[in-house]
Amino acid sequence: MAHPPKASADRSHWPSSKRRLTRFSRAPMKVPGDCPLCEFLRKPVPVTLEHGYNLRYDCKPDQIAVKDSIARLPDPSLQPSYLSLAGKEQPWSSRRIRIAQDLLRECVALAGFQEALVRQVNDMQELLGDDWAWVGQGRDDGASRGEFNSIFYKKSVFKLIDSDTFWLSPTPFRCSVYPGAGCIRICTTARLLSRTSSQRLTLINTHLDHLSDDQRKYGASLLLVRGRFEAATSNGPVILTGDFNSSPTGDDSGAYGVITGKVPPMQVAKEFTDKFNPGPNELPDFKFLDTRVETPKLGVSGNFATFTGWSPTRTAEWGRIDFAFGGNNGRWKSTAYKVGAGMSDDGMMHSDHRPVFVDLTV
Repeated sequence: MAHPPKASADRSHWPSSKRRLTRFSRAPMKVPGDCPLCEFLRKPVPVTLEHGYNLRYDCKPDQIAVKDSIARLPDPSLQPSYLSLAGKEQPWSSRRIRIAQDLLRECVALAGFQEALVRQVNDMQELLGDDWAWVGQGRDDGASRGEFNSIFYKKSVFKLIDSDTFWLSPTPFRCSVYPGAGCIRICTTARLLSRTSSQRLTLINTHLDHLSDDQRKYGASLLLVRGRFEAATSNGPVILTGDFNSSPTGDDSGAYGVITGKVPPMQVAKEFTDKFNPGPNELPDFKFLDTRVETPKLGVSGNFATFTGWSPTRTAEWGRIDFAFGGNNGRWKSTAYKVGAGMSDDGMMHSDHRPVFVDLTV
């Protein structure tokens, strides 16, 4: 497969065979104006951010095209065989339809994905439609190999300013792995401009390591540096989404503690702090706020656990490890937060993670 260019640009005008990721992973935004029953409020702008969706990498690849998956959809008037697929991981070619339906149903306008291979990113582009574009890079080569943390955005709602990807390691600007980590880990950032309010918004999307708590804390420290820089220089809201592979409490909660200012950050690579240095007096107390906590209690709905594995009943490994944060520099307000079901009546689990949707006013 030919590698796509690395430039972080809108690729929606390319032939479909050449559309590939530039960089990014986990959150969609929804604009009420996209829904026929919703009133579109221009100032401030309400958006629904799907904080993230860990798609689960395509470990059962096949050659089934998107159009063939759509053609095989059952008659909607027929009753499914309830829970017949429960507890069994289904191929991506089946799951992708349910994931796209999740996002389209919620009228999402901005989405961050994790664990997306290049085929999965291209499939989501095809399913979501021509009003969508994305940015992201494969973590293994900075182009098309390995998992992406892709960011998708609705072109009618946002204009892309620029984007980039860095590695969560001591050499953040080169393809690299943190010592002792289980995998290469990356972060994709997109700077966007609202087409209705001209408000700038920065979305940072990431996926921390599943084995090393030191990597998670180091990665979180890099994210904190980047978030502070974006907040100080953009004069707009900064949103962070991702799969942290760790909970807010307990022995492995270091990353959450660093991000929320409860644990001191680690010292990170000088080349990173030099590049993303807003100045010593700019937002010295910057941190991220958990949108689940910041949302009015009546607006918090759905489930608590964001990771379920492939079991709808064995709950020992369930947990809240997928998050959406907003910078404490403000310019955003969370009005609703929902963890979706991520499972259909037939028992098909759309991923081993549930989707998280956040309604933001920015």
